[in-house]
Amino acid sequence: MNDATVNATVRAPGKLMIAGEYAVLDGGPALVLAIDRGVRCEISASPTLEIETPDGDDRFVRPALSSAPIARYRFSHWNPTSLPEKPGFGGSAAACVAACVAASRPAADAFELHRQAQGGGSGADVAAAIHGGMIRIDSGRVSPVEPVHPVVIWSGRSAKTQPLIQCYLRWTERQNFVANSRALVDAFSENPVQALRENARVLVEMAARAGLPYMTETLAAIAVTARDLGGAAKPSGAGGGDCAIALFDERDAQERFITVCAQNNWTVIPVGIASGAARRSG
Repeated sequence: MNDATVNATVRAPGKLMIAGEYAVLDGGPALVLAIDRGVRCEISASPTLEIETPDGDDRFVRPALSSAPIARYRFSHWNPTSLPEKPGFGGSAAACVAACVAASRPAADAFELHRQAQGGGSGADVAAAIHGGMIRIDSGRVSPVEPVHPVVIWSGRSAKTQPLIQCYLRWTERQNFVANSRALVDAFSENPVQALRENARVLVEMAARAGLPYMTETLAAIAVTARDLGGAAKPSGAGGGDCAIALFDERDAQERFITVCAQNNWTVIPVGIASGAARRSG
């Protein structure tokens, strides 16, 4: 960074999809958790509009900054991992929300701006970045819910979400899947571990029928290990890679699971629950 004084900083959280993925594309509800691994934007004085991103790709931030005050907007990873690939925490949505907040425009503008840049999507990751905490999103309506505290495990490789989504949307028999997913989201708070386990089963069945490569060998092994220890695990989001989340009723079982992950060289990623995107002076 140059010697310009930072006048303000915006931080927007990343996300984990807890339940309802894929069905949310058909109007089903989803549960999304905002986490403290997202995007930071530092704003400093500049005679011209300057936009910097970690990889030079400004598709998700430049539209939001098109009418922003002239300044230097430097985007970076907030609390990044040391993984060799992206873990699937919704970084593009967090960047888009951060850009809107940095530009002093409504954060809700990020829904349409992100959809245009990405070419579609449910908007759940955008909602998480805006609202923080754990939320239920249902046909655009957002409500806060009691958060869970999952163990997050890296699958070993990144996944490309859009091809998986397109495969799902080509499947014409989605009605029962969406209804089953809704029922599980509705019942989630009563028994999160059981609901997560059932959601995983429903997603695996959907993927088999839709011809969608949802479970990798590592993700499947993580799910079996969690189940054997009395918990539940599934991919967070579209699957095919990225991360898995695991829930347990007992702390001892969770600790045993984390030990087994280390024995299998599965990387556990520490995460905390984050508040929504905010701008801070200095």
